[in-house]
Amino acid sequence: MELCPCGSQTAFAECCEPIITESVKASTAEKLMRARYTAYAKTAVGFILSSTIEEKRKECDEKAIRSWSEKSTWHQLEILSTEKGSADDDEGQVEFVAHFSESGIRKNYHEKGLFKKVNGCWQYVDGEIQKQKPFTRSDEKISRNSPCSCGSGKKYKKCCGRQ
Repeated sequence: MELCPCGSQTAFAECCEPIITESVKASTAEKLMRARYTAYAKTAVGFILSSTIEEKRKECDEKAIRSWSEKSTWHQLEILSTEKGSADDDEGQVEFVAHFSESGIRKNYHEKGLFKKVNGCWQYVDGEIQKQKPFTRSDEKISRNSPCSCGSGKKYKKCCGRQ
Protein backbone atom coordinates (compact mmCIF):
# COMPACT_ATOMS: atom_id res chain seq x y z
CA MET A 1 0.00 0.00 0.00
CA GLU A 2 1.38 3.39 -1.03
CA LEU A 3 0.71 6.02 1.64
CA CYS A 4 -0.61 9.35 0.46
CA PRO A 5 2.04 12.10 0.29
CA CYS A 6 -0.35 14.51 2.08
CA GLY A 7 0.50 12.89 5.42
CA SER A 8 -2.97 11.53 6.20
CA GLN A 9 -1.50 8.06 6.91
CA THR A 10 -4.05 6.53 4.53
CA ALA A 11 -3.54 4.92 1.15
CA PHE A 12 -3.02 7.28 -1.78
CA ALA A 13 -5.73 5.38 -3.71
CA GLU A 14 -8.26 6.14 -0.96
CA CYS A 15 -7.11 9.64 -0.03
CA CYS A 16 -6.00 12.18 -2.65
CA GLU A 17 -5.94 10.10 -5.83
CA PRO A 18 -9.75 10.18 -6.34
CA ILE A 19 -9.71 13.97 -5.89
CA ILE A 20 -6.75 14.43 -8.26
CA THR A 21 -8.37 12.24 -10.93
CA GLU A 22 -11.56 14.24 -10.32
CA SER A 23 -13.69 11.14 -9.72
CA VAL A 24 -14.54 12.64 -6.29
CA LYS A 25 -14.86 16.29 -5.22
CA ALA A 26 -12.89 17.55 -2.24
CA SER A 27 -15.43 17.95 0.57
CA THR A 28 -13.43 20.62 2.44
CA ALA A 29 -10.86 23.29 1.70
CA GLU A 30 -8.28 21.31 3.67
CA LYS A 31 -8.87 18.18 1.58
CA LEU A 32 -8.37 20.24 -1.58
CA MET A 33 -5.14 21.65 -0.10
CA ARG A 34 -3.91 18.15 0.69
CA ALA A 35 -4.77 17.00 -2.84
CA ARG A 36 -2.95 19.99 -4.36
CA TYR A 37 0.19 19.22 -2.32
CA THR A 38 -0.05 15.59 -3.43
CA ALA A 39 -0.47 16.77 -7.03
CA TYR A 40 2.85 18.61 -6.74
CA ALA A 41 4.46 15.47 -5.30
CA LYS A 42 3.01 13.36 -8.15
CA THR A 43 3.48 15.98 -10.91
CA ALA A 44 -0.26 16.13 -11.61
CA VAL A 45 -0.04 19.60 -13.16
CA GLY A 46 -3.46 19.34 -14.83
CA PHE A 47 -5.13 19.03 -11.43
CA ILE A 48 -3.13 21.92 -9.97
CA LEU A 49 -4.43 24.10 -12.81
CA SER A 50 -8.02 22.80 -12.80
CA SER A 51 -8.32 23.23 -9.01
CA THR A 52 -7.32 26.90 -9.29
CA ILE A 53 -10.24 29.30 -9.58
CA GLU A 54 -10.83 30.20 -13.23
CA GLU A 55 -10.07 33.94 -12.85
CA LYS A 56 -6.59 33.13 -11.50
CA ARG A 57 -5.80 30.23 -13.84
CA LYS A 58 -4.46 32.54 -16.55
CA GLU A 59 -1.81 33.73 -14.06
CA CYS A 60 -0.52 30.17 -13.61
CA ASP A 61 2.69 29.28 -15.42
CA GLU A 62 2.23 25.63 -16.34
CA LYS A 63 5.88 25.20 -17.31
CA ALA A 64 7.12 26.63 -13.99
CA ILE A 65 4.67 24.49 -12.00
CA ARG A 66 5.81 21.36 -13.84
CA SER A 67 9.48 22.24 -13.36
CA TRP A 68 9.10 22.91 -9.61
CA SER A 69 7.06 19.72 -9.21
CA GLU A 70 9.53 17.51 -11.10
CA LYS A 71 12.76 18.99 -9.74
CA SER A 72 11.71 18.92 -6.09
CA THR A 73 11.58 16.10 -3.58
CA TRP A 74 8.42 16.52 -1.54
CA HIS A 75 8.87 15.54 2.13
CA GLN A 76 5.85 16.60 4.14
CA LEU A 77 2.74 18.74 4.28
CA GLU A 78 2.07 20.39 7.61
CA ILE A 79 -1.41 21.87 8.12
CA LEU A 80 -1.08 24.60 10.76
CA SER A 81 -4.66 25.88 10.87
CA THR A 82 -7.95 26.07 9.02
CA GLU A 83 -10.60 28.76 9.20
CA LYS A 84 -14.00 27.80 7.87
CA GLY A 85 -13.69 25.66 4.74
CA SER A 86 -16.02 22.88 5.92
CA ALA A 87 -18.56 21.16 3.69
CA ASP A 88 -21.17 23.75 4.77
CA ASP A 89 -18.99 26.82 4.04
CA ASP A 90 -18.50 28.72 0.80
CA GLU A 91 -14.97 29.87 1.57
CA GLY A 92 -12.13 28.96 3.83
CA GLN A 93 -8.49 29.50 4.64
CA VAL A 94 -5.80 26.88 5.19
CA GLU A 95 -2.40 27.77 6.63
CA PHE A 96 0.20 25.19 5.69
CA VAL A 97 3.90 24.51 5.32
CA ALA A 98 5.12 22.36 2.43
CA HIS A 99 8.53 20.83 3.16
CA PHE A 100 10.60 19.91 0.11
CA SER A 101 14.16 19.78 -1.27
CA GLU A 102 15.44 21.53 -4.36
CA SER A 103 18.90 20.65 -5.69
CA GLY A 104 19.53 18.76 -2.45
CA ILE A 105 18.74 21.77 -0.24
CA ARG A 106 15.84 21.42 2.22
CA LYS A 107 13.33 24.25 2.04
CA ASN A 108 9.82 25.04 3.10
CA TYR A 109 6.95 27.02 1.65
CA HIS A 110 4.63 28.61 4.25
CA GLU A 111 1.34 30.04 3.00
CA LYS A 112 -2.16 31.01 4.09
CA GLY A 113 -4.26 29.81 1.18
CA LEU A 114 -7.73 31.13 0.36
CA PHE A 115 -10.31 28.71 -1.05
CA LYS A 116 -13.81 29.24 -2.41
CA LYS A 117 -16.56 26.85 -3.31
CA VAL A 118 -17.74 27.41 -6.89
CA ASN A 119 -20.72 25.40 -8.15
CA GLY A 120 -20.23 22.96 -5.28
CA CYS A 121 -16.49 22.47 -5.92
CA TRP A 122 -13.69 23.80 -3.75
CA GLN A 123 -11.19 25.92 -5.72
CA TYR A 124 -7.88 27.49 -4.73
CA VAL A 125 -8.09 31.28 -5.07
CA ASP A 126 -4.82 32.75 -3.88
CA GLY A 127 -2.31 32.59 -1.08
CA GLU A 128 -0.38 34.89 1.17
CA ILE A 129 3.20 33.75 1.71
CA GLN A 130 4.13 33.83 5.38
CA LYS A 131 7.57 35.23 6.04
CA GLN A 132 9.85 33.48 8.47
CA LYS A 133 9.99 35.21 11.83
CA PRO A 134 13.35 36.86 12.52
CA PHE A 135 15.71 35.18 14.95
CA THR A 136 15.73 36.80 18.38
CA ARG A 137 18.50 36.02 20.80
CA SER A 138 17.26 34.62 24.12
CA ASP A 139 20.65 34.78 25.85
CA GLU A 140 22.62 37.92 26.51
CA LYS A 141 25.23 38.58 23.84
CA ILE A 142 28.80 38.37 25.14
CA SER A 143 31.15 40.86 23.53
CA ARG A 144 34.84 40.15 23.19
CA ASN A 145 35.72 42.73 25.87
CA SER A 146 33.12 41.60 28.44
CA PRO A 147 34.23 39.72 31.54
CA CYS A 148 34.21 36.00 30.78
CA SER A 149 31.05 34.24 31.94
CA CYS A 150 33.11 31.40 33.50
CA GLY A 151 34.08 33.71 36.36
CA SER A 152 37.85 33.73 35.73
CA GLY A 153 38.04 37.53 35.89
CA LYS A 154 39.63 37.65 32.43
CA LYS A 155 38.13 39.26 29.38
CA TYR A 156 36.08 36.83 27.28
CA LYS A 157 38.51 37.21 24.32
CA LYS A 158 41.44 36.15 26.51
CA CYS A 159 39.61 33.24 28.16
CA CYS A 160 36.75 31.11 26.77
CA GLY A 161 36.50 33.21 23.58
CA ARG A 162 40.08 32.39 22.54
CA GLN A 163 40.17 30.59 19.22
